[in-house]
Amino acid sequence: MSSLLNQSAGLVAFVRVAEAGSFSAAARNAGTTPSAISKAVRRLEGDLGTQLFRRSTRTLSLTPDGQAFFNRVAPLLRDIQDSADAIRPMGGARGRLRVSMPGELGRLLMEPITTKFLAAHPQLELDLALADRHVDVIAEGYDVVFRVGTTVESELKMRTLASLDMVLVASPAFLQRAGEPRSVQELRELPFVRYLFAGRTLPLTFRDGTTITPRGRLGLDTGFGLHAAALGGMGVAHLMKCTVQADLDRGDLVQLLRDHPLPPLPLRALHPFGKLTPARVRLFSDLVEQEIRQLAAA
Repeated sequence: MSSLLNQSAGLVAFVRVAEAGSFSAAARNAGTTPSAISKAVRRLEGDLGTQLFRRSTRTLSLTPDGQAFFNRVAPLLRDIQDSADAIRPMGGARGRLRVSMPGELGRLLMEPITTKFLAAHPQLELDLALADRHVDVIAEGYDVVFRVGTTVESELKMRTLASLDMVLVASPAFLQRAGEPRSVQELRELPFVRYLFAGRTLPLTFRDGTTITPRGRLGLDTGFGLHAAALGGMGVAHLMKCTVQADLDRGDLVQLLRDHPLPPLPLRALHPFGKLTPARVRLFSDLVEQEIRQLAAA
Protein backbone atom coordinates (compact mmCIF):
# COMPACT_ATOMS: atom_id res chain seq x y z
CA MET A 1 0.00 0.00 0.00
CA SER A 2 1.38 3.40 -0.97
CA SER A 3 1.37 6.31 1.45
CA LEU A 4 -2.00 8.03 1.78
CA LEU A 5 -0.12 11.33 1.73
CA ASN A 6 0.12 10.76 -2.03
CA GLN A 7 -3.65 10.37 -2.23
CA SER A 8 -4.69 13.90 -1.27
CA ALA A 9 -6.90 14.24 -4.37
CA GLY A 10 -8.58 10.94 -3.60
CA LEU A 11 -9.14 11.84 0.03
CA VAL A 12 -10.72 15.17 -0.89
CA ALA A 13 -12.86 13.51 -3.57
CA PHE A 14 -14.00 10.82 -1.12
CA VAL A 15 -15.07 13.35 1.51
CA ARG A 16 -16.84 15.50 -1.06
CA VAL A 17 -18.80 12.54 -2.39
CA ALA A 18 -19.75 11.38 1.11
CA GLU A 19 -20.96 14.88 2.05
CA ALA A 20 -22.73 15.61 -1.25
CA GLY A 21 -24.35 12.17 -1.58
CA SER A 22 -23.39 11.57 -5.21
CA PHE A 23 -20.47 11.76 -7.63
CA SER A 24 -22.27 14.29 -9.82
CA ALA A 25 -23.05 16.63 -6.92
CA ALA A 26 -19.48 16.37 -5.63
CA ALA A 27 -18.19 17.14 -9.14
CA ARG A 28 -20.41 20.24 -9.40
CA ASN A 29 -19.18 21.49 -6.03
CA ALA A 30 -15.54 20.89 -7.04
CA GLY A 31 -15.87 22.32 -10.54
CA THR A 32 -14.81 19.08 -12.23
CA THR A 33 -16.41 16.03 -13.86
CA PRO A 34 -18.09 13.01 -12.23
CA SER A 35 -15.60 10.79 -14.07
CA ALA A 36 -12.62 12.55 -12.48
CA ILE A 37 -14.17 12.28 -9.00
CA SER A 38 -15.04 8.61 -9.53
CA LYS A 39 -11.52 7.74 -10.73
CA ALA A 40 -9.93 9.49 -7.74
CA VAL A 41 -12.13 7.54 -5.34
CA ARG A 42 -11.41 4.26 -7.16
CA ARG A 43 -7.65 4.86 -6.82
CA LEU A 44 -8.10 5.55 -3.12
CA GLU A 45 -10.13 2.35 -2.67
CA GLY A 46 -7.40 0.43 -4.50
CA ASP A 47 -4.76 1.82 -2.17
CA LEU A 48 -6.84 0.99 0.90
CA GLY A 49 -7.83 -2.43 -0.37
CA THR A 50 -11.47 -1.95 0.55
CA GLN A 51 -14.67 -0.58 -0.92
CA LEU A 52 -15.75 2.75 0.56
CA PHE A 53 -19.10 3.17 -1.20
CA ARG A 54 -22.01 0.89 -2.08
CA ARG A 55 -22.88 1.85 -5.64
CA SER A 56 -26.08 1.21 -7.58
CA THR A 57 -27.87 2.95 -10.43
CA ARG A 58 -30.06 4.85 -7.97
CA THR A 59 -28.30 5.08 -4.63
CA LEU A 60 -24.86 5.70 -3.19
CA SER A 61 -24.02 4.98 0.43
CA LEU A 62 -20.97 4.46 2.59
CA THR A 63 -19.93 0.94 3.50
CA PRO A 64 -19.09 0.32 7.18
CA ASP A 65 -15.40 0.73 6.29
CA GLY A 66 -16.24 3.88 4.35
CA GLN A 67 -18.17 5.36 7.29
CA ALA A 68 -15.34 4.62 9.72
CA PHE A 69 -12.80 6.13 7.30
CA PHE A 70 -14.96 9.21 6.74
CA ASN A 71 -15.33 9.78 10.49
CA ARG A 72 -11.53 9.93 10.79
CA VAL A 73 -10.59 11.70 7.56
CA ALA A 74 -13.25 14.41 7.21
CA PRO A 75 -12.33 16.25 10.44
CA LEU A 76 -8.63 16.14 9.50
CA LEU A 77 -9.23 17.69 6.08
CA ARG A 78 -11.47 20.30 7.62
CA ASP A 79 -8.83 21.15 10.21
CA ILE A 80 -6.29 21.68 7.43
CA GLN A 81 -8.65 24.06 5.63
CA ASP A 82 -9.53 25.84 8.89
CA SER A 83 -5.84 26.36 9.69
CA ALA A 84 -5.27 27.90 6.28
CA ASP A 85 -8.31 30.16 6.63
CA ALA A 86 -7.20 31.28 10.09
CA ILE A 87 -3.81 32.56 8.95
CA ARG A 88 -4.91 34.22 5.72
CA PRO A 89 -4.76 37.93 6.60
CA MET A 90 -7.56 38.86 4.18
CA GLY A 91 -9.24 35.48 3.95
CA GLY A 92 -12.95 35.40 3.21
CA ALA A 93 -15.51 32.93 4.51
CA ARG A 94 -15.61 29.71 2.50
CA GLY A 95 -16.64 26.09 2.84
CA ARG A 96 -19.53 25.01 5.07
CA LEU A 97 -20.48 26.88 8.24
CA ARG A 98 -22.71 25.12 10.80
CA VAL A 99 -24.33 27.50 13.28
CA SER A 100 -26.84 27.22 16.12
CA MET A 101 -28.56 30.26 17.63
CA PRO A 102 -31.82 31.03 19.49
CA GLY A 103 -34.78 31.21 17.13
CA GLU A 104 -35.79 34.76 18.02
CA LEU A 105 -32.29 36.07 17.32
CA GLY A 106 -32.29 34.18 14.05
CA ARG A 107 -35.57 35.86 13.11
CA LEU A 108 -34.10 39.30 13.78
CA LEU A 109 -30.83 38.57 11.97
CA MET A 110 -32.13 36.66 8.95
CA GLU A 111 -32.15 39.68 6.66
CA PRO A 112 -28.54 40.77 7.32
CA ILE A 113 -27.39 37.15 7.25
CA THR A 114 -28.80 36.69 3.77
CA THR A 115 -28.37 40.15 2.25
CA LYS A 116 -25.02 41.03 3.79
CA PHE A 117 -23.10 37.96 4.94
CA LEU A 118 -24.03 35.39 2.31
CA ALA A 119 -23.95 38.00 -0.43
CA ALA A 120 -20.42 38.99 0.59
CA HIS A 121 -19.15 35.38 0.76
CA PRO A 122 -20.35 33.46 -2.31
CA GLN A 123 -18.02 30.50 -1.58
CA LEU A 124 -19.73 29.78 1.75
CA GLU A 125 -22.56 27.33 2.47
CA LEU A 126 -24.45 28.08 5.70
CA ASP A 127 -26.37 25.53 7.78
CA LEU A 128 -28.27 27.52 10.42
CA ALA A 129 -30.14 25.73 13.22
CA LEU A 130 -32.58 28.00 15.05
CA ALA A 131 -33.12 26.42 18.46
CA ASP A 132 -33.00 27.56 22.08
CA ARG A 133 -31.66 24.24 23.36
CA HIS A 134 -27.95 24.00 24.15
CA VAL A 135 -26.57 21.76 21.43
CA ASP A 136 -23.44 19.69 21.96
CA VAL A 137 -21.07 21.76 19.84
CA ILE A 138 -18.44 19.07 19.29
CA ALA A 139 -20.59 15.94 19.18
CA GLU A 140 -23.12 17.53 16.80
CA GLY A 141 -20.47 19.08 14.60
CA TYR A 142 -21.24 22.79 14.97
CA ASP A 143 -18.66 25.42 14.06
CA VAL A 144 -20.09 28.13 16.30
CA VAL A 145 -23.11 28.54 18.58
CA PHE A 146 -24.66 31.68 20.03
CA ARG A 147 -26.09 31.63 23.53
CA VAL A 148 -27.81 34.13 25.78
CA GLY A 149 -27.08 33.93 29.50
CA THR A 150 -24.82 31.65 31.52
CA THR A 151 -22.52 29.23 29.71
CA VAL A 152 -20.42 26.47 31.27
CA GLU A 153 -18.49 24.79 28.40
CA SER A 154 -14.93 25.45 29.57
CA GLU A 155 -13.39 23.54 26.64
CA LEU A 156 -14.88 25.97 24.10
CA LYS A 157 -13.47 29.33 23.03
CA MET A 158 -15.87 32.04 24.19
CA ARG A 159 -16.41 35.57 22.87
CA THR A 160 -18.89 38.04 24.40
CA LEU A 161 -20.68 39.97 21.65
CA ALA A 162 -23.26 42.11 23.44
CA SER A 163 -25.21 42.72 26.63
CA LEU A 164 -28.95 42.30 26.03
CA ASP A 165 -31.61 44.09 28.06
CA MET A 166 -34.39 41.85 29.36
CA VAL A 167 -38.01 42.89 29.92
CA LEU A 168 -41.29 41.60 31.30
CA VAL A 169 -44.13 42.04 28.82
CA ALA A 170 -47.81 41.24 28.46
CA SER A 171 -50.56 42.08 26.01
CA PRO A 172 -53.04 44.93 26.63
CA ALA A 173 -55.90 42.41 26.54
CA PHE A 174 -54.28 40.30 29.27
CA LEU A 175 -53.64 43.35 31.46
CA GLN A 176 -57.24 44.48 31.03
CA ARG A 177 -58.39 41.14 32.44
CA ALA A 178 -55.74 40.60 35.10
CA GLY A 179 -54.67 44.16 35.95
CA GLU A 180 -51.23 45.70 35.56
CA PRO A 181 -48.90 44.89 38.48
CA ARG A 182 -47.39 47.79 40.41
CA SER A 183 -45.02 45.73 42.57
CA VAL A 184 -43.11 42.47 42.50
CA GLN A 185 -45.62 41.04 44.98
CA GLU A 186 -48.51 41.80 42.62
CA LEU A 187 -46.50 40.30 39.77
CA ARG A 188 -46.19 37.02 41.70
CA GLU A 189 -49.97 36.67 41.56
CA LEU A 190 -50.18 36.88 37.77
CA PRO A 191 -49.98 33.91 35.41
CA PHE A 192 -46.78 33.71 33.36
CA VAL A 193 -45.89 32.06 30.14
CA ARG A 194 -43.14 29.98 31.73
CA TYR A 195 -39.77 29.49 30.06
CA LEU A 196 -38.67 25.86 30.25
CA PHE A 197 -35.01 24.90 30.16
CA ALA A 198 -34.13 21.22 30.28
CA GLY A 199 -37.72 20.53 31.28
CA ARG A 200 -37.95 22.86 34.28
CA THR A 201 -39.24 26.38 34.82
CA LEU A 202 -36.41 28.86 35.30
CA PRO A 203 -36.71 31.35 38.19
CA LEU A 204 -36.75 35.08 37.48
CA THR A 205 -34.26 37.33 39.30
CA PHE A 206 -34.41 41.13 39.40
CA ARG A 207 -31.36 43.36 39.49
CA ASP A 208 -31.82 43.97 43.25
CA GLY A 209 -31.64 40.20 43.87
CA THR A 210 -35.36 39.58 44.35
CA THR A 211 -36.33 36.20 42.86
CA ILE A 212 -39.68 34.78 41.90
CA THR A 213 -40.66 31.47 40.33
CA PRO A 214 -43.13 32.06 37.48
CA ARG A 215 -46.41 30.16 37.64
CA GLY A 216 -48.81 29.58 34.80
CA ARG A 217 -50.63 26.96 32.77
CA LEU A 218 -48.34 27.20 29.73
CA GLY A 219 -44.63 26.37 29.64
CA LEU A 220 -42.57 26.73 26.47
CA ASP A 221 -38.95 26.04 25.59
CA THR A 222 -38.36 28.72 22.94
CA GLY A 223 -38.34 32.49 22.91
CA PHE A 224 -40.48 32.34 19.78
CA GLY A 225 -43.14 30.42 21.69
CA LEU A 226 -43.05 32.80 24.66
CA HIS A 227 -43.32 35.79 22.33
CA ALA A 228 -46.31 34.37 20.46
CA ALA A 229 -48.08 33.32 23.67
CA ALA A 230 -47.59 36.76 25.22
CA LEU A 231 -49.08 38.40 22.11
CA GLY A 232 -51.98 35.96 22.40
CA GLY A 233 -52.75 37.10 25.94
CA MET A 234 -51.64 33.95 27.77
CA GLY A 235 -49.64 35.76 30.46
CA VAL A 236 -46.48 37.64 31.37
CA ALA A 237 -43.31 36.73 29.46
CA HIS A 238 -39.63 37.34 30.19
CA LEU A 239 -37.93 38.18 26.89
CA MET A 240 -35.01 39.95 25.26
CA LYS A 241 -36.07 43.56 24.71
CA CYS A 242 -34.66 43.67 21.18
CA THR A 243 -36.98 40.81 20.15
CA VAL A 244 -40.14 42.64 21.28
CA GLN A 245 -39.18 46.28 20.66
CA ALA A 246 -41.38 46.49 17.55
CA ASP A 247 -44.36 45.12 19.54
CA LEU A 248 -43.76 47.65 22.31
CA ASP A 249 -43.57 50.48 19.78
CA ARG A 250 -46.88 49.39 18.18
CA GLY A 251 -48.59 48.88 21.52
CA ASP A 252 -49.14 45.17 20.94
CA LEU A 253 -47.18 44.46 24.14
CA VAL A 254 -46.69 46.50 27.31
CA GLN A 255 -43.48 46.55 29.39
CA LEU A 256 -44.14 45.86 33.08
CA LEU A 257 -42.44 47.11 36.26
CA ARG A 258 -40.06 49.54 34.57
CA ASP A 259 -38.89 50.69 38.02
CA HIS A 260 -37.80 47.12 38.87
CA PRO A 261 -35.13 46.45 36.22
CA LEU A 262 -33.90 43.02 35.29
CA PRO A 263 -30.19 42.28 34.87
CA PRO A 264 -28.99 42.23 31.24
CA LEU A 265 -27.81 38.91 29.83
CA PRO A 266 -24.66 38.41 27.75
CA LEU A 267 -24.80 37.14 24.19
CA ARG A 268 -21.79 34.93 23.54
CA ALA A 269 -20.32 33.05 20.61
CA LEU A 270 -18.72 29.69 21.43
CA HIS A 271 -16.59 27.56 19.12
CA PRO A 272 -14.16 24.61 19.46
CA PHE A 273 -11.24 25.97 17.40
CA GLY A 274 -9.07 27.57 20.08
CA LYS A 275 -6.88 30.48 18.98
CA LEU A 276 -6.89 29.49 15.28
CA THR A 277 -10.42 30.71 14.59
CA PRO A 278 -11.48 29.96 10.99
CA ALA A 279 -12.38 33.01 8.93
CA ARG A 280 -15.96 31.79 8.44
CA VAL A 281 -16.52 31.66 12.22
CA ARG A 282 -14.82 34.99 12.90
CA LEU A 283 -16.61 36.87 10.12
CA PHE A 284 -20.04 35.47 10.98
CA SER A 285 -19.51 36.36 14.65
CA ASP A 286 -18.49 39.86 13.60
CA LEU A 287 -21.74 40.28 11.70
CA VAL A 288 -23.85 39.02 14.61
CA GLU A 289 -22.06 41.38 17.00
CA GLN A 290 -22.52 44.40 14.73
CA GLU A 291 -26.19 43.77 14.00
CA ILE A 292 -27.20 42.85 17.56
CA ARG A 293 -25.47 45.91 19.01
CA GLN A 294 -27.43 48.09 16.59
CA LEU A 295 -30.71 46.39 17.51
CA ALA A 296 -29.98 46.58 21.24
CA ALA A 297 -29.21 50.31 20.99
CA ALA A 298 -32.42 51.11 19.09
